[in-house]
Amino acid sequence: MANQDRPNPYFRNMNAKVAATPMILTTMIVFVGCSLWTVIYSFSASRALPVNEFVGFAQYDRLFNTSRWNKSVENIAFYGIFSLVFSLVVGFVLAAFMDQKIRFENTFRTIYLYPFALSFIVTGVVWQWILNPTLGLQEAVRNLGWESFTFDLIADRDTVIYALLIAGIWQGTGFVMALMLAGLRAVDDEIWKAARVDGIPKWKTYIFVVIPMMRGVFVTTLVIIASGIVRLYDLVVAMTAGGPGIASEVPAKYVYDFMFARANVGQALAASTVMLTTVLIILIPWIYLEYGKKKG
Repeated sequence: MANQDRPNPYFRNMNAKVAATPMILTTMIVFVGCSLWTVIYSFSASRALPVNEFVGFAQYDRLFNTSRWNKSVENIAFYGIFSLVFSLVVGFVLAAFMDQKIRFENTFRTIYLYPFALSFIVTGVVWQWILNPTLGLQEAVRNLGWESFTFDLIADRDTVIYALLIAGIWQGTGFVMALMLAGLRAVDDEIWKAARVDGIPKWKTYIFVVIPMMRGVFVTTLVIIASGIVRLYDLVVAMTAGGPGIASEVPAKYVYDFMFARANVGQALAASTVMLTTVLIILIPWIYLEYGKKKG
């Protein structure tokens, strides 16, 4: 009799489930459906329009034998590694600095977060002006009398990736700082009191106690940064347009150019599938770490 009176778990929170249904359907149809369409037609010989002429792995073979694609992968790997490391390290250091209950904390926090409020297009244009050899920092210093001063990162094939890195870190570090600061503010004050009583230096407390406790914050921040790195496009377009030559090419720009400028849908979808696979490689371990172990 008690079992008959117990409500069916599938009918619990029906209002919330009904409200979430449109979002779930949109996700399934638009995101999952379009992703499957992308993967399927990446094996086709589609040009300006999708066609059902499937050619196996021919598009992927061409993709990985194209110097432009290989250069874009090299660039995104270099940019991603250094951007990830610098953003996490500098963001955490700034958060630790802000966590000391300093004066004018709100002002400093606003200053650090301001770049993140800008779009990558605006950031790219601003840094293009700053790093332009004939308009920006180099010309300003030379006008002060240092005629031999050279700072032409954006005009040199070998250093243009550093110019993108500077602009990207400048914009994203404030956001990382905000996430880290939220994690630090969640640490119990009793831990700090115990560390002071035991005579443990503050830097050791951060490294051996606080950082392990913030594992969830670090993993979430890592996933957010990594997903943004894979999608890097607008900063490159606004700042360098992929130049000089193909020196600052990135995968997202490669996809856009082949999809719209060159009307080669098959090649663009093959590159998109590789990018999608990369994102899944990032997300699946995160999902397992965050939810799989907890469920177990």
